[in-house]
Amino acid sequence: MKKKTKNKVYVGIDIGGTKIAAGLVDQAGKLFAVKKSPTPEGGSGLRIFRLAKELVQGLLKEEGISSARIRGIGAGVPGIVKPNHRDILITPNVGLSRYPLAAQLEKSFKTRVVLGNDVNLGTLGEKWFGVGKGVDNIIGLFPGTGVGGAVIIDGKLITGSQGAAGEIGHMILDVHSPCKSAGLYGTVEALASRRAIERAIKEAVAKKVSTVITKLQGGRLTTIKSRVIAEALRRKDPLTTRIVNEVCHILGQACVSLRHILNPDMIILGGGVIEACGDHMLPRIRKISAADPFFKGIDDCRIERSFLGDDAVILGAVVLLGQVLGEKITAATDYYPKLRADKNGNVWVNDKLARKNIYIRADGKMKKLNGAVNVADLKMSRWLGINVLKQLCKKGPKVLIVGSTRGRLRITSEGKKFLADHFIDTRLTDVKEALKAYNAVKERKALIIYRKEI
Repeated sequence: MKKKTKNKVYVGIDIGGTKIAAGLVDQAGKLFAVKKSPTPEGGSGLRIFRLAKELVQGLLKEEGISSARIRGIGAGVPGIVKPNHRDILITPNVGLSRYPLAAQLEKSFKTRVVLGNDVNLGTLGEKWFGVGKGVDNIIGLFPGTGVGGAVIIDGKLITGSQGAAGEIGHMILDVHSPCKSAGLYGTVEALASRRAIERAIKEAVAKKVSTVITKLQGGRLTTIKSRVIAEALRRKDPLTTRIVNEVCHILGQACVSLRHILNPDMIILGGGVIEACGDHMLPRIRKISAADPFFKGIDDCRIERSFLGDDAVILGAVVLLGQVLGEKITAATDYYPKLRADKNGNVWVNDKLARKNIYIRADGKMKKLNGAVNVADLKMSRWLGINVLKQLCKKGPKVLIVGSTRGRLRITSEGKKFLADHFIDTRLTDVKEALKAYNAVKERKALIIYRKEI
């Protein structure tokens, strides 16, 4: 039998062109239940509302929660929402333009409802719960079927006079381009969306250029999904690689322009194209952005991959709801980076090469082992003693993962006692297995990677 929640709960809804998702979030910011369904193809506002309503009702029933305990509902839609967070002006890809979605949901659930643009809310979710946690000035750039954008300055979402601010996909980069999207030529969306990649591949195939995508698609090129593009990249298909690299150049230049205009601390890249092809694209986009001579030695804008995935809009919708209601919803969990080792044994942290020994604290922040921890005894003996362990574990991990060359690092008896006294589970293994373990562990965790002499 499910344990019933006594406190109020928040509902977040993500209405997209292909799916609708609803989630329940507690007052500590934990997303504890999600339900999804395909968006009705060509569906009217009424059909979309009814499906969203059914998803929320289904969640409440499954979790044993009465609708009276809903504190409010936040929903993200793929279009422009007025700054009053209620009126939908236009949603090009779904049938919600001018539809009174907020009023209909309020009537059904007898609670406050707020609406926002889906990419705005996804970026807001990343700011409070994901990779942007603790960062005040953020730009969201989300290449998918189109290209969405969002701007957060001094911790506040910038929506503009009609709620249409942050439409970075419509920023014009090439006034001479014949490529068009949403009635405009040479925009980021026209040049760097999945549709732009798809168009370029189709044009090349029409000119008899060979590509593995033709085989992957069974000869049908009507729609080329991001996962197919990613597979072609993995197979080193020349055409796909060239086209995607051109898109990386466009996105890198867009980042340069955005840095000059808004001087953000972070640019978050997300969307279907990045989710599928980010390993290939992010290093190239970062390199192009970093080559800008104006900002060398001035700013340190980080370009990061989105972390929350499909949960971002749901969580961001709840953050917006909390702001409108004047209630603080705290992040229940810390953001933890994704780690991997390549075929040469190099360690990558969120697509960045870690060239030195590192450790990642229990709050998810990565530090250079050489600079952040007093490792005099580690250097001398390659033993993890109590002084090093106290610093590694000061943010309160439940699990400490140690990765090193086999037999290189050990824990002193005093260190073992410290870990036992603090109920910290410790795993000593080689680097590759340590990375796998870190990605898999769901509890509060810390990691040390030691491969080189300090």
